[in-house]
Amino acid sequence: MARNSLEGKDKSQLSDKERIRDFQRKIYLKAKQEKSFRFYILYDKIKTKRFLIESFIRVRKKKGTAGIDGITFEWIAEYGVEKYLDEIQKELEMNTYRPSAVLRTYIPKANGKMRPLGIPTIKDRIVQMSCKMVIEPIFEADFENCSYGFRPKRSAKDAIRKIKENLKSKKTEIMDADLKSYFDTIPHDKLMILVGQRISDKYLLKLIKMWLKAPVVENNKYSGGKKSKKGIPQGGVISPLLANIYLNLLDKIVNKENGIFKQYGIEIVRYADDFILMGSNLCKAVTGKVKYVLDRMDLKINDEKTKVINAYKEAFDFLGFTVRYDRGKKYNGMYWNIMPSRKSCKKIRENMKQLFRVSRHWNPYYLVQELNWRTRGWINYFTIPGVSYTTNARYDMRWYLYRKIWNHYRRKSQKKCKLYHKAFDYLIERYRLINPIKYSLV
Repeated sequence: MARNSLEGKDKSQLSDKERIRDFQRKIYLKAKQEKSFRFYILYDKIKTKRFLIESFIRVRKKKGTAGIDGITFEWIAEYGVEKYLDEIQKELEMNTYRPSAVLRTYIPKANGKMRPLGIPTIKDRIVQMSCKMVIEPIFEADFENCSYGFRPKRSAKDAIRKIKENLKSKKTEIMDADLKSYFDTIPHDKLMILVGQRISDKYLLKLIKMWLKAPVVENNKYSGGKKSKKGIPQGGVISPLLANIYLNLLDKIVNKENGIFKQYGIEIVRYADDFILMGSNLCKAVTGKVKYVLDRMDLKINDEKTKVINAYKEAFDFLGFTVRYDRGKKYNGMYWNIMPSRKSCKKIRENMKQLFRVSRHWNPYYLVQELNWRTRGWINYFTIPGVSYTTNARYDMRWYLYRKIWNHYRRKSQKKCKLYHKAFDYLIERYRLINPIKYSLV
């Protein structure tokens, strides 16, 4: 709902969602107008029923798995959602709420290594989401425009647009930086200082501290807890916001007027813990200053993955895209070619390959639905009108799908399948399989 329509309503006429949005807008404007104001009464909002209900809806929409307590959304539905939220509200009101341990699991990374992921319980996710809805507008008012990750109405596409804009402005000296285990190395004390600059509510600050100090369970062994002094669980609802709050300090230093970075015309483009510096002259004074600032923040740069390049001469990858200065085939001129990286193309092929392994006896309808879900998401992410070029990648994907579907039905049984020779076209016509070449952005 638009701002004017909200202002024209009486508070009694507003729905719970509209009231939350109205609160967030007001608190954002207050934070934007008074940069040094510290908010002191926020905990009472977190524990209100309307915030907890909306938090539950948002957490359930993400369809996460159970935490260490084994409680699932199906169990909560049987138990009674309202009863479950009433119990959480009572714990918050009586100050008896204590977060459970975080369940440690691992997911594969593009480079073959494993990324640690912390899974809080559903109860903790609900309270974290409620807290996030209350405090996010305050810090959104402070965040720099160069940050694009895990922020409302911002995405990786916006970051890529900014990169192309900088390249066209001759900012072709690139420092592609990589931080070592960023989420695991954020120091609690320095993070809480930054949070405390905007929030003075002791109950809310206590909540955040408890989440930071929550023990981690891996293979039935507990670690961390009260003794831990750094790291936030990568997987918690509030973790991306806390990560942005801490790295916003780097953004402010780079964008500081009359600072060394502005003197050399340096721009930073950051998506969560991935960032690049762009300028026409990335001298050692600039790169050395970045390392100095990060060292003061107790963060370490991965020297093996961090590099300084000239984008005219060398391509670089960022957020799954490859950026390269190419000669155009049609007009015989040079242009900035931004396209899906090899790793991204390989990843989607591996994803589809895994699907074909488990879907040998599936009904074609369900197979097509799963393929379309993957194809649609991949194309939507990499298609940025006027910025990226996906034609070659789409043709490769179409050829890969054609071969995999052909093999899928060839091996389906010892008896020759009806779809043996025309499976790809048949699935397009009968079940509306997405043809990557003809798919339009939605």
